[in-house]
Amino acid sequence: MSAPPTTRGEPITDRRQLVAYLESGCKPAEAWRIGTEHEKFAYRVADRRPLPYDGPDGIRELLTRLTRFGWQPVEEKGNIIALIDGMANITLEPGGQVELSGAPLRDLHETAAELAQHLAQVGEVGAELGIAMMGLGFQPKWTRDDIPWMPKGRYKVMRNYMPKVGSLGLDMMTRTCTVQVNLDFASEADMVKKFRVSLALQPIATALFANSPFTEGQPNGFQSYRSHIWTDTDADRTGDIPFVFEDGFGFERYVDYLLKTPMYFVYRDGTYIDAAGQSFVDFLDGKLPALPGETPLLTDWADHTTTAFPEVRLKKYLEMRGADAGSLPNLCALSALWVGLLYDDQALDAAWDLVKDWTTPERAALRAEVPRAGLRTPFRDRTVREVALETLAIARDGLVRRARNNDAGQDESLYLDTLDAIAQNNHSPADELLARFNSAWGGSVDPVFKDCAY
Repeated sequence: MSAPPTTRGEPITDRRQLVAYLESGCKPAEAWRIGTEHEKFAYRVADRRPLPYDGPDGIRELLTRLTRFGWQPVEEKGNIIALIDGMANITLEPGGQVELSGAPLRDLHETAAELAQHLAQVGEVGAELGIAMMGLGFQPKWTRDDIPWMPKGRYKVMRNYMPKVGSLGLDMMTRTCTVQVNLDFASEADMVKKFRVSLALQPIATALFANSPFTEGQPNGFQSYRSHIWTDTDADRTGDIPFVFEDGFGFERYVDYLLKTPMYFVYRDGTYIDAAGQSFVDFLDGKLPALPGETPLLTDWADHTTTAFPEVRLKKYLEMRGADAGSLPNLCALSALWVGLLYDDQALDAAWDLVKDWTTPERAALRAEVPRAGLRTPFRDRTVREVALETLAIARDGLVRRARNNDAGQDESLYLDTLDAIAQNNHSPADELLARFNSAWGGSVDPVFKDCAY
């Protein structure tokens, strides 16, 4: 989730501006970048409880102390709710999950360095405050009522609206963490191909990165409970959006989808105005109940594009959304997987050949079944594990061909090693956590706060 938007922006007078906004993301291959985002749970080391916003060891103090590293604070109504450093920012999810939205970087070696530097910074401040952070897909111990809410107006609107459209939306907001990567496209045709490949393969990523097998101290029966939560959050703005695979899909068709997606808010003069459930089409016509007589600015459209939550999201780039948060190697691996598949023409062609005959029901079945069964999910005459091995081989070849080497002469394919081990051993991060729970941890999730800390 982004820092507070600006109220500046040109008025929208023509629907073509909405399409042009997305289209403006097109750029030549030499300008393509990698933007990695990851969320993590922050907690007190002494009692493992999630952090409140205020207090001597709260989120506000954490953000304040991080400014020593050059981060500039962003405030909303007097509260620090984000930090910015150039093209990177640190933001807060509703339950105090701390998110790094990394800068657009040229290669995965820069990504690895950025992630390591960020974790070192929060680790230094955390040691002073007696707090730590860990990467899992779902809060393993605490209930929804145990989670403090962050003082952001956007989240107040969503908190009130979520229970009206699904039973797990508040859990999504307060108790989940993900790792995502944002990637570029050259043209509308390139966007479409990348969108289709990544949307079809998103369940494969979910299985490889599955890391949320506990709820309130006990196994929950899922490999990725975080992924399952999205199936009952808000059907109007989530899912695998099958129209992406229909003839004629492009920027305009995605605009149609966004226009059908109910709004959350309008941001004006430092305040989030509740427009939850209202129509952006009505806004274009000056008939929005929340702001009668007003029509939107292009910044309002930019905000609205962030309120749809499909498994792959189109803004001025494509955002991969299917993975649970995890260890530092897995954070780098998420970006490596998708860069290998989407940033090399041969790999993209091979990935498309892999998925192009998958049917809408098959893709839907994968989306429904992978959160529970993970790599062991049956698919056609094999399992998701076997599809994952083939996918990883394609991605590795793509990274080798990119030939972006570090100072030691290693190319970017080294960041896939952790995923190769997962797929070859048929043993996900969730499987590893469950094995520890049933052995070394003695049936308690408390050791996860130490074992999975960054």
